[in-house]
Amino acid sequence: MADTSFDLIVVGGGPGGYVAAIRAAQLGMKTAVVEREHLGGICLNWGCIPTKALLRTSEISHLLHHLDEYGFSAKDIAFDMSKIVKRSRKVAGQLANGVKHLLKKNKVTVFDGHGRLNGPGKLAVTKDGKPVADLTAKHIILATGARARTMPGLEPDGKRIWTYKEAMVPDRMPKSLLVVGSGAIGMEFASFYRDLGAEVTVIEVIDRILPAEDEEISAFARKAFEKQGMKIITGAMVKGMKASGDSVTATIAHGDKTSDVTVERVILAIGIVANVEELGLEGTKVQVDKGRILVDEWCRTGEPGVYAIGDVVGPPWLAHKASHEGVLCVERIAGIEGVHPLDRTKIPGCTYCRPQIASVGLTEAAAKAAGHELKIGHFPFVGNGKAIALGEPEGMVKTVFDAKTGELLGAHMIGAEVTELIQGFTIARTLESTEAELMHTIFPHPTLSEMMHESVLDAYGRAIHF
Repeated sequence: MADTSFDLIVVGGGPGGYVAAIRAAQLGMKTAVVEREHLGGICLNWGCIPTKALLRTSEISHLLHHLDEYGFSAKDIAFDMSKIVKRSRKVAGQLANGVKHLLKKNKVTVFDGHGRLNGPGKLAVTKDGKPVADLTAKHIILATGARARTMPGLEPDGKRIWTYKEAMVPDRMPKSLLVVGSGAIGMEFASFYRDLGAEVTVIEVIDRILPAEDEEISAFARKAFEKQGMKIITGAMVKGMKASGDSVTATIAHGDKTSDVTVERVILAIGIVANVEELGLEGTKVQVDKGRILVDEWCRTGEPGVYAIGDVVGPPWLAHKASHEGVLCVERIAGIEGVHPLDRTKIPGCTYCRPQIASVGLTEAAAKAAGHELKIGHFPFVGNGKAIALGEPEGMVKTVFDAKTGELLGAHMIGAEVTELIQGFTIARTLESTEAELMHTIFPHPTLSEMMHESVLDAYGRAIHF
């Protein structure tokens, strides 16, 4: 008979949950994970990883249609959507199996089912309504993630009106597409489908796309997307949708005017909702506010021995944030010295559209609002030799410094491969670097990273190549 008593149980096997479980096992805790669907969670199975496989395909499509610029020629370029989807699912499956292997390697017990608190230190596991196990543990971490948000009048039907799940496995390429919401998820899908030839319209309720990003980056991105042929409507709302045959007509309210847009498919990218239902929170001291579980700086809920991490505790809804919370939560439980609470200003954000977008720290507006006197640096991709050689001269690096202390408050980037470059500024934020250390750092030539250096220099009137 399987063990039912553990030191720590994690409910949810996503990037927060499985990482927390492995770290707990490394620290000598007898650990279990309860997962009702897929190990690896939404990120690995239906989010971060398979979408990057899709976006790699659309990047290749873009390059294939610009072969002449590199001295090549080709005829009758075509793609097979079923093979594109198959590759994406294969990548996700490979990594899901990898998570399963890692948990087994670290001797973490996995229960297939739905976990529900059942009294202090107790967790009931069921599958399809039938009992699987009654578990006990001194510590229970809720890492149940989130799901796509829907709104009245904007309900997905799985056929013509999609959430991210349906958008990842299309049976064919739609000729026209409406994306509702211009955050990271919306713009990644808009970019994927546009690069494969669809006519794409993006609707955003506020006055700019990518609202979490610095305003300069948002404006730059909009110009780039519109240059690619996307239609972007900001300050607008979708008031309703009517599906008929193989199309959807959306009614758009834009100021005092309304208009109809008819497309073959709609992608809803209007945010996510934490999975707080059916967890047995009733009768506990776990507090839920605005749909998310409230925790302190150590991921503790109001109920002794119950913790929560990842999307279920709120934004930013990022896999790496969830993983970091999992580690700090477990290390705090284990009494490890030197554990620090999460500093959200040190969490990088990445959007894998074309051009890519990445950032860390405060935007210029947020830094001003916080009372900082600023020094701002910029450097364009068109001034960088490697970017020009790659055929990627579209982009910008922006740095935000405190004028008095020289602290790097934030960094914001748009252009080729910036999702790989941002870690340099993230390390700088973690090390509390000032402009002095960054200026004295030797960046290799020729690389895209030289633009990071030049942006720092520009903030202090010292840029060499611009």
